[in-house]
Amino acid sequence: MVRVGVTLDGAGLLTACRVEGHAGWGRRGRDLVCATVSVLARSALRTLSGRRGISLRGAAPERGLLWMEVDYDAEGRDFLAAVGTFLVEGLQSVSEAYPDCCSITIQAVSKPQGLKPVQ
Repeated sequence: MVRVGVTLDGAGLLTACRVEGHAGWGRRGRDLVCATVSVLARSALRTLSGRRGISLRGAAPERGLLWMEVDYDAEGRDFLAAVGTFLVEGLQSVSEAYPDCCSITIQAVSKPQGLKPVQ
């Protein structure tokens, strides 16, 4: 099972995502569910990386594990909103289509965390 944990701040913006595990839908290297989740998460990580107004920490240190933590300022807010929405909607879609292979938990914190000076 691929387990996805997403944290959104009070404004509904992505502040963290962790993807771990293997779907078990198909054999290694040919698992449609794993591939889909991997492409979504890795694309979000790459897209946010190096973007002005966004500070990103994250890695995919091994097969079956990817994590990211995001801070943003006013300059990066709208871009993060778009990328974060795309990521969450995509992951929810996979989870709905393959509930035995992928689960997603979304945690919303009560106040905006991201509006910090980005260096």
